[in-house]
Amino acid sequence: MSYRFLLSRRWLILTLVAVALIPTMIRLGFWQLHRHEHRVANNHLIADSLAAEPVPVQRLTRPGADLPKKLTWHRVTATGHYDSAHQIVVRQRTASDGGRIGYYLITPLVTADGDAVLVNRGWIEPGDDITRFPPVPRTATGEVFVAGRLRPDETTASSGVKDKSGMPDRQVMLISSVKAAKLVPHRLLSGYIELTGTTPRPPAGQPELVPAPDHSGIGPHFAYAVQWWLFASMVPVGWVVLARRERKDLLEAAARQQAGAGPRPGGSDDEPVPAPAASSAGATAGASSPGSASE
Repeated sequence: MSYRFLLSRRWLILTLVAVALIPTMIRLGFWQLHRHEHRVANNHLIADSLAAEPVPVQRLTRPGADLPKKLTWHRVTATGHYDSAHQIVVRQRTASDGGRIGYYLITPLVTADGDAVLVNRGWIEPGDDITRFPPVPRTATGEVFVAGRLRPDETTASSGVKDKSGMPDRQVMLISSVKAAKLVPHRLLSGYIELTGTTPRPPAGQPELVPAPDHSGIGPHFAYAVQWWLFASMVPVGWVVLARRERKDLLEAAARQQAGAGPRPGGSDDEPVPAPAASSAGATAGASSPGSASE
């Protein structure tokens, strides 16, 4: 039997689906590969930035500037005095243990040239009333020297946090120098500093510092890419297996049908065929006639 059944409506649809799945799975594999490459490149960027020598923050950013990606996580320093009267809190932030939800405390640091930079001093408890500005740790007075990691302004796209309007006094959803400029009476440098240390030593009970980013893992993206490509290679193999199985089933069904259309019920192909009735009668009459016998 030929493979003419492949021209049936069911097999044409199945073949079209298989043809569409192969390039789709290949593209999904490359998408996961690109995510893997992006993760690896980002890990290298973080590692290089954290290993670089710290520089004054004014050398890397300025008011209204777009912070290049290569400068994110770079170690920076700044000298000035905190403006505790205009500090703000950022809601819905997770502590380093990954379980507690609270606030980040953001305090402007005013430098000698009159500009200010936002400093994320770390995580604090939200307090008993989230509609009010929470109790915050004491801020160091006088001139301080801070060190930290340079971070770009947050957006909903980069952080996954939805910005909201109508927030309580001095509470925001995103760390952004653009949005904070409406609350702070200083010209702000673009981005902010994620604090890692302060000199002189600040008072006790300071916020929990934000931990350094994890840049050791590469995630499962490469394994996912290989899986998609394996799935793509299995589609034609599965199509061939199904086609051969279909042909085998059709051959077996045809053989059963042919076997069922053979001998009639109760008869046999080996039974003798009886002689014609006329010939038997003539032979019997010739053998018993008296006239024939006397002649």
